[in-house]
Amino acid sequence: MVYIRALLLPFSLLYGLAVWIRNRLYDWGWMKATVFNKPVIVVGNLAVGGTGKSPMTEYLVRLLNGRYRVATLSRGYGRQTRGFLEVHADSTAEQCGDEPLQFKRKFPHVAVAVDENRVHGVRRLFQGGHEVILLDDAYQHRALRPGFAILLFDYRSMDQPKWLLPAGNYRDSFGERRRADLVIVTKTPPTATEAAKERIRRSLDTGRQIPVLFSAIHYGPLVPLSPDRHPKEARLSRDHTVLLVTGIANPTSLCDYLQNRVKKMIHLRYPDHHPYTPETLQTITSRFHGIGNPSKFIVTTEKDAQRLLTPALATQLTDLPIYIIPIQAQFSEPDERIFQRMILQYCAITLGTDPV
Repeated sequence: MVYIRALLLPFSLLYGLAVWIRNRLYDWGWMKATVFNKPVIVVGNLAVGGTGKSPMTEYLVRLLNGRYRVATLSRGYGRQTRGFLEVHADSTAEQCGDEPLQFKRKFPHVAVAVDENRVHGVRRLFQGGHEVILLDDAYQHRALRPGFAILLFDYRSMDQPKWLLPAGNYRDSFGERRRADLVIVTKTPPTATEAAKERIRRSLDTGRQIPVLFSAIHYGPLVPLSPDRHPKEARLSRDHTVLLVTGIANPTSLCDYLQNRVKKMIHLRYPDHHPYTPETLQTITSRFHGIGNPSKFIVTTEKDAQRLLTPALATQLTDLPIYIIPIQAQFSEPDERIFQRMILQYCAITLGTDPV
């Protein structure tokens, strides 16, 4: 695998040159970047997927909702529509994408919208009376200059080569971390030592005294996909065999979590944003019924659930014991205090209100 990646390095150099030129054109003002006079917070990464942007965006929603009129905006990856679209609880993943639908169903009183033109989308939301806009996965969208940029790195990736596509997993240069206002290392394991964290802080140094914080993943109790057909709770135990079904970029943390809590885990892994079809569900059903242990059920992610809950699959899903495992970003002190203070101060100063 390493040799194949090495062969792709010349293409990465060409890609890197194009990315560098584009970034410099924005930095030098030769390409226009729109700035808004209200709080616009971007959550993004440099690598391709899997750093925990959605849990971090949800953390921000919980922090800010109730204090301000908050809205989230994303491109709506994988949707079959175009332009600005406000997401509703009864929307489908085909209409708006799986992550925006997940946001709306978890926070029904928060405005959620999609628009591939982020500047247009932000303008529409501000015109609608919203005070703070959260942009999910827009760090590379240089046509919009955020007021506050949060950059995420997966803890496990810090010791890996930071090569650009296609040889590596980076879609933007590691040097572009200097544009961030705050850097967060996500999915930090409980075994991480202070020495390891300090080494990571040094590697992420931007020369601008930007804090480097650490967050972990917290998994909540399992929730039935079809609550009217299956028990409200399913507890993981060493007696269980779990069929894990994922279509996300990086399921490593979830796999580790389940393997430490059940007798056996079988993983059906699909590509990120995989569109589930009746044929896919037949494969899932076949694998599930092939498990010999009677103490068994299926586990999937919140994002996958949005693509499973479609009219085309509804009749086939009800008989399967499928459970969703909720996920949240979690900080420990003093990182949580630093994070919340920076976000709340930025919003208060930008809106000209008293800090909360």
